[in-house]
Amino acid sequence: MEELTKGFLLGFAIAAPVGPIGLLCIRRTLAEGMPSGLVSGLGAATADAAYGAVAALGLTAVSTFLAEQSLWLRLAGGLFLLYLGFATFRSRPAVAHAPVRSGPSGLAAAYGSTFLLTITNPATVLSFGVAFAGLGLVGPSTGGLEAGAMVTGVLLGSSFWWLLLSGAVGLLRRRVGPSMLAWVNRLSGLMLAGFGLAALVSLAA
Repeated sequence: MEELTKGFLLGFAIAAPVGPIGLLCIRRTLAEGMPSGLVSGLGAATADAAYGAVAALGLTAVSTFLAEQSLWLRLAGGLFLLYLGFATFRSRPAVAHAPVRSGPSGLAAAYGSTFLLTITNPATVLSFGVAFAGLGLVGPSTGGLEAGAMVTGVLLGSSFWWLLLSGAVGLLRRRVGPSMLAWVNRLSGLMLAGFGLAALVSLAA
């Protein structure tokens, strides 16, 4: 139970800072409704849990491979952010109070895009490794049940944050008109492209 609780708090804390994933969750909730925003967050939560599993189980071979391929992963993530920024900037605003028509394919795309963005950041597994070690959650005596509880906690904590964020933004959705949503699209697009450009520039550092 202790491992589950600490994993939950860690997953929540890692998900909470508003970066490109948070921005996508907010924008999609405003444009398409809470289901799209929540599913976008769950994509990131799944990737967090996957990296948490790597750190908790001490899979050094996977960690080494991710470190060796970090350049290409960061390049892919940066380019994908640039693409999302461009597409978001050019997207036409939906009517905020219109019925939500996000079908399975749209929700799957929302989930997959945030999963891809999160999984292409190999530094995440290092963050989990350091955090787990600092909290005393990993060590020579860590067993499969303890590791499973930690990873489950991370998934639940991260998912809970995305539920809170998409739910809060969803309450404001009916107050956002097409003109305001157009500015949200433009600002979100510029910020996403900025995140992507920053990621690409960091490759040269």
